[in-house]
Amino acid sequence: MRTIALDCNLEEPEMAPTRDGYGEGLVEAGKADSAVVALGADITASVRVDWFRDRFPERFISAGIAEQNQVGLAAGLSLMGKVPFVTNYGVFLSGRAWDQIRTTVCYSNLNVKLGGAHGGISVGADGATHQALEEIALMRCLPNMTVIVPADSVETRKATIAAAKTKGPVYIRFGREKVPVVTGEDTDFEIGKAYCCKEGSDAAIIACGAMVYESLAAAKALETQGISVMVINNHTVKPIDRETIIEAAKKTGAVVTAEEHQIMGGMGSAVLEVLAKECPVPSRMVGIEDRFGKSGPPEVLMKEFGLSARNIVRAVLEVLSMKGRAM
Repeated sequence: MRTIALDCNLEEPEMAPTRDGYGEGLVEAGKADSAVVALGADITASVRVDWFRDRFPERFISAGIAEQNQVGLAAGLSLMGKVPFVTNYGVFLSGRAWDQIRTTVCYSNLNVKLGGAHGGISVGADGATHQALEEIALMRCLPNMTVIVPADSVETRKATIAAAKTKGPVYIRFGREKVPVVTGEDTDFEIGKAYCCKEGSDAAIIACGAMVYESLAAAKALETQGISVMVINNHTVKPIDRETIIEAAKKTGAVVTAEEHQIMGGMGSAVLEVLAKECPVPSRMVGIEDRFGKSGPPEVLMKEFGLSARNIVRAVLEVLSMKGRAM
């Protein structure tokens, strides 16, 4: 298991939108490889693809409000040797264009990259229609698809650059609102490789996206109760890092997963699929429990939908009780 300590201020963390990291990464990928092209859908500025468009106008195509055509165009461009990035709101990209993603892109294992913006409940005021809460499940069930859920803006930039160098379909999930920056420029990032960002022996929290910060905050709170908790940044949901997950379960004997997504079919489900086969231990999933989202301030919605450090603390206490530890 790789251990990479994260040096972040949990009380007053730096804040930045993950969509900014995506925009930066797309520009960097474009600088490094002239084959990289971007396809927009009339929400170019909202998903930060305008940064690529302004830098490389000859490599930008606006497909309009037509998600299926956007993916189809990208498929054709990939067959011409291009590295197309399709960027759209995740709920529309994964839902409306799922047939094209499945049959045209994944079945043929084409080199198309998908940027799913507005991931999670933290989209806030846009409400249920725009809050992507199911797309990790929709994407990870597809053969040949790689699924990445970065923890913050810095990791999103690295993931975008790495995706451009990876052959085959890749889905990168990122959000709109500012979230705590927990990783640094020197923090190692490798697709398919989770890492431990806080050591612990009593239980392991395996998280992705903005829930990595919430997990670190939960671990710190649990320390005041004499409970030692490991935190793992599982940024790649597929291919999942089976070795790290199994090692964490064997070391701690209890696992909690945390994600800003439906608990059915998401990252937590992927982790528990590994544990059910390889190392069954007491476990709980923190995520959205079979509900649609609603409009509201992001920080209020995160708490109302059970996506706070407090919810993770409660889940850890439950799994510790299940494994027989006296609380």
